[in-house]
Amino acid sequence: MNPSPSRAEDASASPTLDSNLHSLSRQLIELRIEHADLDASIDSLSEVAPQDELLLRRLKKRRLALRDQIVRLENAIDPKEPA
Repeated sequence: MNPSPSRAEDASASPTLDSNLHSLSRQLIELRIEHADLDASIDSLSEVAPQDELLLRRLKKRRLALRDQIVRLENAIDPKEPA
């Protein structure tokens, strides 16, 4: 006979889940901040007359990678479809 987990065991599993979600939320916030900073940098560089096209391309590529990471984290935190 398999005993059901005690309430103490349930409670010990919950903080791990909560801290994991907190960690994901924190990562999401950090990525959003970095994405916004890149947006500002790209806008500033775009306004300057002698543009560094290579730098702009690299920044835009990094911004796109950040956007992809943000979407993955958002889906991990709150999936739209049940697993």
